[in-house]
Amino acid sequence: MAEFGIPQISTGDILRGNIARGTELGKAAKELMDKGQLVPDQIVNDMVQARLDSDDVHAGYILDGFPRTLAQATWLDTHLPIFRETPPLVAINIRVDEAELLRRITGRRTCTVCKHIYNIYSHPPTKPGVCDIDGSLLSQRSDDTESAFAERMKAYDSLTAPVIEHYRASNRFREVNGEAPVEQVSESIVAALKSLRQFKP
Repeated sequence: MAEFGIPQISTGDILRGNIARGTELGKAAKELMDKGQLVPDQIVNDMVQARLDSDDVHAGYILDGFPRTLAQATWLDTHLPIFRETPPLVAINIRVDEAELLRRITGRRTCTVCKHIYNIYSHPPTKPGVCDIDGSLLSQRSDDTESAFAERMKAYDSLTAPVIEHYRASNRFREVNGEAPVEQVSESIVAALKSLRQFKP
């Protein structure tokens, strides 16, 4: 994260990287993600452990999309001290209404060349289906459908909601309003991190 000079580690990006490279992990993950299902905990935990063993995490890091299950959260709490010494873990939940989430996910379109992201509801391209920047076609992720969204929300309710309660019970948790303008959301996240970790400006 640029504000603190620490890396953002996105399990989704790592998984999609494996999918793009056609690895065995990527093939297995794609089949599950297309159905809106979560990748098994052990695979994700191993992937995160390998990333946290890198040299660039000494000053801290942002885990994006992890942990998503209580088992992953428990694993992280148990294994974090084993990794190289880093600051204590804190958690921030970005709240967004389910109807707004549906609009954001099903409306998402990505340029097939420059990867610029649009939303056909809130930030549409000038010409439907075409990137404003380079004129390339836009695509929709295979898991950005209403049916996949419904499955993801079921998984959220049963698997991810308990993670929020797990961290809410500690003194290392904050929530921010994810429906505010992007700049305001970013400012709220930074303020929460500074409060939780007692960062000095």
